[in-house]
Amino acid sequence: MKKIASLLAAIAAFAALAGCNTVRGLGEDVQKAGNAIENAAKK
Repeated sequence: MKKIASLLAAIAAFAALAGCNTVRGLGEDVQKAGNAIENAAKK
């Protein structure tokens, strides 16, 4: 029973970390797109 609980905890921790990286990457992509639009508008 302890092995199953430990495995589930590890999977949950991995999923949480993977989710943070995905959201962070999305934020960086949106920021780059915003910068490109801003630079195009300045020209």
